[in-house]
Amino acid sequence: MSLVYACITPHGGEIIPELTGKNNLERMSVTRASMNVLGERLAEARPEALVIFTPHGTRIDGQFSVVNSERMIGSFGENGRTYTMTREVERHLALSLASEAERSGLPVGVLNYGTTEGPLSVMTLDWGALVPLSFFPDLPIVVITPSRLLTNEQLMAFGKAVRHTIDQSDKRIGLIASCDWSHTHDANGPYGYHQSAKDVDLRCVELIKNGNLEGMEGFTPQEIDEAKPDGIWQTLMLAGAVREEERQVDVLSYEAPTYFGLICAEVFS
Repeated sequence: MSLVYACITPHGGEIIPELTGKNNLERMSVTRASMNVLGERLAEARPEALVIFTPHGTRIDGQFSVVNSERMIGSFGENGRTYTMTREVERHLALSLASEAERSGLPVGVLNYGTTEGPLSVMTLDWGALVPLSFFPDLPIVVITPSRLLTNEQLMAFGKAVRHTIDQSDKRIGLIASCDWSHTHDANGPYGYHQSAKDVDLRCVELIKNGNLEGMEGFTPQEIDEAKPDGIWQTLMLAGAVREEERQVDVLSYEAPTYFGLICAEVFS
């Protein structure tokens, strides 16, 4: 079948309605509304499985990690509340795209835990995947985490391998790049304040609006260190997976209501 939908989503926990504190109902409300729209649009595309690029899964230095357990289970807490999710893994798709990446000369690690198969074959579902998936249909998933030691060229090449695998699949596939952006917007946040945060985020918004996902290559190591975005790697993977001429970008929203930036954008439909 084919790729039927692709988007860029944030993963701040308070986006999930069940994790919103009673004293901050408006915080992240713009993003929450945008995520509801993305969820509706993805559902309309009728995917049969979802591939998600996340920065917060199990990392292997210098490699792409691809989960191949039977299931994934994760929990995330905010404001004294906990949200838990279980998802089945689309194992045939996971192994196929890992094999295609290896054939392309890319470093890939395939992950499982406990047992090869059966009820004990379970990996942890990280919040980078759990949060956006909470807005999307309950479908089998493939979770992929890139190492930050990989080159930009490797990131985009991996995205191309993912797309080739999707094009060869007998399923309709949705693709999600889970990305929060600069993490130094607030002096009271865990990473402090840096003036680069606003500039980096606004440049990212413009790059996405213009469909120039490859432009994420242009940030210097110093800018990345100062602003601390975590969306560049997954977006470059998305650049490889969604060809420039077929991108149909709709940036629904950007906001930075706490210490990190949030972008919701449709890239392909």
